[in-house]
Amino acid sequence: MEFSKVSMISCFALLLCSSLAYGASSPPAPMAMSPSPTPTPAPAPAPEYVNLTYLLSVAGPFHTFLNYLESTKVLDTFQNQANNTDQGITIFVPKDSAFKALKKPSLSNLTNDQLKSLILFHAMPKFYSLADFNKLSTKGPVSTLAGSQYSLNFTDNSGTVHLDSGWSKTKVSSAVHSTDPVAIYQVDKVLLPEAIFGTDIPPMPPAPAPAPDISPAADAPSAETKGKGSSSKAEPSTSSSHRIGTWNQLVLALFGGWVMFF
Repeated sequence: MEFSKVSMISCFALLLCSSLAYGASSPPAPMAMSPSPTPTPAPAPAPEYVNLTYLLSVAGPFHTFLNYLESTKVLDTFQNQANNTDQGITIFVPKDSAFKALKKPSLSNLTNDQLKSLILFHAMPKFYSLADFNKLSTKGPVSTLAGSQYSLNFTDNSGTVHLDSGWSKTKVSSAVHSTDPVAIYQVDKVLLPEAIFGTDIPPMPPAPAPAPDISPAADAPSAETKGKGSSSKAEPSTSSSHRIGTWNQLVLALFGGWVMFF
């Protein structure tokens, strides 16, 4: 009997200790939430590819310049500068009529390397808007894609951009395309560099003389009037001579009569 009581007391104590131990134990820590992943920014869109052949074909007419670009392989240089560099490109394109008007010097006498340099001379390795040329006019000669010895001088005259290559003096007549990184401007003449043609620039042809004024003067006498004037002056002279002759005959007759009387 005593053994049963001892067993019950022992079980009760064991249960009590277990309850106290369970109550003293801390509850399990909550599971930590994993941070949400940072969204990856979308890549910047690639700049649109500029096709110079297309731009020059739909504008102009610039067929002659485009033919030179393709035959000299300069088109590849321009395309690479336009699409694969941060600086961009500025191109000055003469119209077809500018090449037709070029008589002397002639481009037919140039070597392949000279012709390539001449076409490269029509571009600068940087994008320039029309407003940028106002600053360039104060910087002196600006190098082109043909090299440092092939330079252009710019003058901004009330918003009109003038170019001087040494041989050629022309101006920008219109903007064909002016969106960074490519600027294409139309010019009225072919740009001829001194590095190829020298400094013996032929003089400008003289301006034509004004046509002479062939209208008759208002107060100029006509031939008929002159004739009448001459005859009117001659008549008094004839009448005067006739009177002198009659007087001489009268004097001689009187003198003769006087002699016969005596």
